[in-house]
Amino acid sequence: MKTLTAKQQTMLSFIEQFMTERHYPPTYEEIRVGLGLSTKSLVDYHLNALEAAGRIQRDPWTPRGLRVRTGNAFTDGTYSVPLLGHIGASLPATFYTDAAAEALILTRDMVPEQADLYALKVRGTSMIDAMVNDGDIVVMKKQAVAKDGDMVAVRLIDRDETTLKHFYHEAGRVRLQPANPTLKPIYVNPANVEIQGRVVAVIRQVH
Repeated sequence: MKTLTAKQQTMLSFIEQFMTERHYPPTYEEIRVGLGLSTKSLVDYHLNALEAAGRIQRDPWTPRGLRVRTGNAFTDGTYSVPLLGHIGASLPATFYTDAAAEALILTRDMVPEQADLYALKVRGTSMIDAMVNDGDIVVMKKQAVAKDGDMVAVRLIDRDETTLKHFYHEAGRVRLQPANPTLKPIYVNPANVEIQGRVVAVIRQVH
């Protein structure tokens, strides 16, 4: 393996220490500030050298797309959750599950790694005031209960349809509240509600 210069070793040590403490890679700006470099082009120059030396890998399309070599493998601060399909965020719709589920890559600063996470792609605009738009991806924590105000995936049992809404308990009923002033809430009997998961993160898509 190619020998590193002192500056390259300093940058590599900074990246490794950053990932040890925070469990995800630094951005170029965090490296620049952390090492007191004047420009991001200097960061890029030294990262190019580290990559050429086989000490890191980079994904140019991801802000934290650094992976550091550990032994014969590269590690980063990411993990994957299954992207299971689509959920309606306007009128309730049949939940669509892709049998060949894709994997969604997350960073631990975005969502701490935990059990029972999955992701769904949103169809509809009923939650736009909650910053969830058509085509966005919601990361869900699988659970069967919800608190008032939680944004949840709710299955209406009698119709076998699922929707994404804010959840509220009311006297003798459940209110499924959209975050869109042009749409009305849905009122249902609690016995007709099956909570499938709570939103823990939203990944905005650039349209």
